[in-house]
Amino acid sequence: MSYKRWILVAIGLFGVGLALGLVVPAGSVSFLSEDIVALGELGDFLFSLPPALTAVVIFFKNASALLFSFALSPIFCLAPIAALILNGWVLTMVSTMIIQEESLGFVLAGLLPHGIIELPAFILGEAAALSFGFMVILIMFKKREKSQLLPSLKQNSKYLAIAFALLVPAAIIETFVTPLLLD
Repeated sequence: MSYKRWILVAIGLFGVGLALGLVVPAGSVSFLSEDIVALGELGDFLFSLPPALTAVVIFFKNASALLFSFALSPIFCLAPIAALILNGWVLTMVSTMIIQEESLGFVLAGLLPHGIIELPAFILGEAAALSFGFMVILIMFKKREKSQLLPSLKQNSKYLAIAFALLVPAAIIETFVTPLLLD
């Protein structure tokens, strides 16, 4: 399957997560509610650090999540599927809660500046994880040529590298621009 189709699959899974966030309220899922509170505390801690360190930590947190998903993708693509759905779900739940407390404009000011770069990076990285994981699964179960594994790893590693590169400006914008807009 072409990489463009993997991007569409990743967008679809993220969309499923977004829809779940609208259908399932945050209070009805206790483990996610606790995680949302923990995310708020983590955000408070991160933004108490010097700004340059905050940007570095945000980048490494996002990059390590993508790398973790890519590395575990051969296990039936569970990690990238879960990452896409859960991130969409949490994004919608948190946004809904903030809209109720603040406004839609506040949510957009908090998400759009860095999200315009970070979300495509996330989709690209998870699409690479899905593509690579699926190739490994095909080789294991369909006895495809093992010679296809290395080219798949190289191609998907390039897409993962592009995702990492996009996470750099996203982290910088999230650290330096987003707080200005939210004040």
